[in-house]
Amino acid sequence: MNVFLELAESTITQGFIYALLTYGIYITYKLLDFPDLSVDGSFPLGAAVTAALLIRGVNPFLSLVIAMGAGALAGLATGLIHVKLKVRDLLAGIITMTALFSINLQIAGSNLNIGRDVDTIFVAAPVGSLLGGLSLIHRKFIVSLVLVLLFKLILDLYFKTKNGMLLRATGDNATLVTTLAQDKGKMKILGLVIANALVALAGSVVCHEQRSFSSTMGTGQMVFGLAAVIIGTTIFKKLPGVKGTTAVLIGSVVYKCCIQIAISLGLPANLLKLITAVLFLVILVIGNVGEGKVKRHA
Repeated sequence: MNVFLELAESTITQGFIYALLTYGIYITYKLLDFPDLSVDGSFPLGAAVTAALLIRGVNPFLSLVIAMGAGALAGLATGLIHVKLKVRDLLAGIITMTALFSINLQIAGSNLNIGRDVDTIFVAAPVGSLLGGLSLIHRKFIVSLVLVLLFKLILDLYFKTKNGMLLRATGDNATLVTTLAQDKGKMKILGLVIANALVALAGSVVCHEQRSFSSTMGTGQMVFGLAAVIIGTTIFKKLPGVKGTTAVLIGSVVYKCCIQIAISLGLPANLLKLITAVLFLVILVIGNVGEGKVKRHA
């Protein structure tokens, strides 16, 4: 029973961590209607920056901030390529993602492990002093929960501001944004900056949690984030008052649980990406069937 509970807690913790990535994809996919493939580059960018900083003795919590800054720059690059250079959104993301692969290799190489003598956000002060009596798995759960709720609160408050409302309107009604004398291009760039900062933050926390960086760890993160967004928004689309951030947070946890159940049933871990792709396809089909029924009834 204890083993089962630890596995469940670890899986939910992973769901919390990856919800930070899902927040970013929610902004680009749902709010901006922008297929941002640079996510697969900015996620490992956050991890690469974090790993390089930790082994040099930089404060673990400061590494989170710097990783977010690096992700923001990646989003800025994608936005400028799309808006200023008039490159299509999909291609702009691919260009940034490709460039980031080489940048990540320059920062941390193909792989970088962090020794047990190096403090992470799960053991460094003030976490170490406040949660010192708890096991590491419990610390990871609590710290991840605090982070994901903190950024959910920040996003919810931001979306209520004038600037946040303009960002939300950019994907649905860009003409309205222009009518209000606002530059929709700048709003897209801002959205990409925020989204990629959150994605890089997720990569940074994963690096702290796993104590390692791999140049291939970004592969499939866009698919995961989209699946989590679709799960969350599909579950709660008929429930009034549920915020988008809440929906995608739960979607992230549910999706991680689905993957863990598949592995627990005996599917090999090296088929993880295949499992992810198949689950994503099933979710898309179910979502399309549901939308089809709604349209027929309408």
